[in-house]
Amino acid sequence: MPYDDILYDKRDAVATITINRPQVMNACTIKTYAEMLDALRDAEADDSVRVVVLTGAGRGFCAGDDVKEIFLNPEFRDAKPAKRSEVEEWREHRPVALDLLVTYPKPTIASVNGAAVGYGCDIALMCDMRVCSDQARFGEVFIRRGLIPEAGGLLVLPRLVGLARAYELILSGDIIDAVEAERIGMVNKVVPHAQLGEATAAFAKKIAAQAPLAQRLAKESLRVGLNLNLPYFFDYQRHGQHLMLTSKDHLEGARSFVEKRAANFKGE
Repeated sequence: MPYDDILYDKRDAVATITINRPQVMNACTIKTYAEMLDALRDAEADDSVRVVVLTGAGRGFCAGDDVKEIFLNPEFRDAKPAKRSEVEEWREHRPVALDLLVTYPKPTIASVNGAAVGYGCDIALMCDMRVCSDQARFGEVFIRRGLIPEAGGLLVLPRLVGLARAYELILSGDIIDAVEAERIGMVNKVVPHAQLGEATAAFAKKIAAQAPLAQRLAKESLRVGLNLNLPYFFDYQRHGQHLMLTSKDHLEGARSFVEKRAANFKGE
């Protein structure tokens, strides 16, 4: 489908999704999220894509939801305060914008070029890895608006920085800079702003060169290990490793090591 709010590019096994609303620091509308979901599903279905990179155009990564769109929408502007039962029903059935990133099968990298706040911070957190400019900033600012974070803040953040630090960031709504984000383990690496594109491309190339089937199963195994009991996890891991040991990619990996050459993985 043609896109208005994002740029979508695929080259050298890497799909790059760029939020392209720089005039509002890449704040997203419902349309923006729909386009991002469509691009993510396209990249997932495309066997030539090994890695997905998410970034923003201009000075910001993503400022979260476009608040003006919400408040100019009569459905929200004229609504009366909701009853508790109505809120619970809404939460039960509401499709949260990009939660599929948490269980996305292919490696994802957030290339954070500037401010990532609110749901923009959650988008970055829901990616597997984060490379950021020294001009990047991060903030779980939901509490400032009487809201709570989505999966990025509530599920991923405490696993990256620890529970106490996650409490601090979420309950204070503080915005931290790139250096602090790297210090507490929130991002993988910080690079000079002018080098972000080059550093992200090199990182994505390194990840894309590995065995895709093993990467998918490794990602799933990490999620299982975080949420299930150890006996189940070890059984799951052994079964998964058996599948990988019998794959053509593992055979290619072993041969390339012995033959001292780069592996040519096929995802088989």
